Amino acid sequence: MNILIIGAAGMLGTKLTQRLLRDGTLGGTTIDTLTLADAVPPAAPEGAIAVTADLSAPGTAARLIERRPDVIFHLAAIVSGEAEADVEKGYRINLDGTRALFDAIRQVHGYVPRVVFASSIAVVGAPLPFPIPDDFHTTPLTSYGTQKAICELLLADYSRHGFLDGIGIRLPTICIRPGAPNKAASGFFSGILREPLIGKPAILPVPDTIRHWHTSPRSAVGFLLRAATMDLAPLGARRNLSMPGLSATVADQIEALRRVAGDAAAALIERRPDPVITRMCEGWAAGFEATRARALGFTAEDSFDAIIRAHIEDELT
Repeated sequence: MNILIIGAAGMLGTKLTQRLLRDGTLGGTTIDTLTLADAVPPAAPEGAIAVTADLSAPGTAARLIERRPDVIFHLAAIVSGEAEADVEKGYRINLDGTRALFDAIRQVHGYVPRVVFASSIAVVGAPLPFPIPDDFHTTPLTSYGTQKAICELLLADYSRHGFLDGIGIRLPTICIRPGAPNKAASGFFSGILREPLIGKPAILPVPDTIRHWHTSPRSAVGFLLRAATMDLAPLGARRNLSMPGLSATVADQIEALRRVAGDAAAALIERRPDPVITRMCEGWAAGFEATRARALGFTAEDSFDAIIRAHIEDELT
């Protein structure tokens, strides 16, 4: 099997790479070639090929699929805060790069790879019910969400034509993200847990009552693997799925931190209200039914205690 990961230098791409190299197989088939591509030079662990490539640049997509990968994980994107601040860059990377990939695949006669596209819960926008049903309309209120929604439509249409065999998975906010903070507006959800767990202070810019939809990096990798190997026939024309996750308030997060790591860790969180971030969060999704995804075998944690313990096991031990 030949696998391509686009966006391999990011957190999720790195975690997926580690899992694939550890397993050595995907869906019971031996992995012969694993190519890692990113605009930022990805690490090249033994057993993988690293390529530095900007997917939105002319000709890049065609070069990336020259080996005719059987499975393509498309994770490349700039995150929500950056896409909102730099509209041109957001559309170039998140939309134009994706369409370039899909068109490069379309132009190769007889080549129909499995394409797993990392979408986002940002494709929906307020006013939102709770929980959000699977058939809720996509009315994003950010440029990032709009770009992802357009890509979902392209994925479904190109799959309908038989150009590719695509599935889009709408990822919850991934928490706890390891490493340095990124430019995502939602980064504080991870920060208020990640930093105190290593004895560092963290800033909380929103009220404890803010509720959001989360999953761990471990579960997110599981989603990608499931999407790459499952039978897509039950999806029909509806190729994009809201992934399962955990609906929790900031207060729920803090209490879980207190239970797992103690009062001293929780005391490292400094409340520093930011009205701009708070207004953004108030329009975000609080939770999804994810009925279709659960019925198809996608699973996630059911408590923040479990999410925190997974982070400790994977990153701190």
